Amino acid sequence: MDTHPTHLTVELTHWVTSALALRRSAEFSYDTGDPLAVTLIVEADGNRLVRWVFARDLLTEGLAARAGEGDVALWPVDGPDGERSAYCLRLGSTRTALFEIPAAPVVRWLAGTYALVARGAELDGVDWDVLVQPAE
Repeated sequence: MDTHPTHLTVELTHWVTSALALRRSAEFSYDTGDPLAVTLIVEADGNRLVRWVFARDLLTEGLAARAGEGDVALWPVDGPDGERSAYCLRLGSTRTALFEIPAAPVVRWLAGTYALVARGAELDGVDWDVLVQPAE
C-alpha cells in the first residue's frame, strides 16, 4: 500500500504546575497507511521522546470544543481577543501531562491531512471480506 506521511513540528508549553511551564518541541505525524490516527511525539527531557497515538477526529474536535475522555482529552483556549489561539491536550489518566499547543499551525496541518484522506473516507477501499476471514 502506498502511504503518504505528513509531519508538523511545533513548540508547545508543558504545564508542569500552574506556576511552572516548560517549552517543548513536538511533532505531529499522519500516515495514510493508518488514516484514522495521528501520532504526537513530545521531547521529554532532551534525551527521551514520548509518543502518543490517538484519533485524528479527536484532535479535530478538540480544536472546537472539549473532546475525549480517558487517556486523551482536548479543549480550546481563547486568546485575549476572544479568538481561539491554542488548545490544551491532557494525556494520561492517573499520571497526567498537560500541554498547550498553538492552534493555527495544527489547523493548517489537519487540513492537509484531510486533503490526503477526507473525513469519513478513512476506511474506503478496505477489503472487509479479507479481514473477516478466519485465521488458518
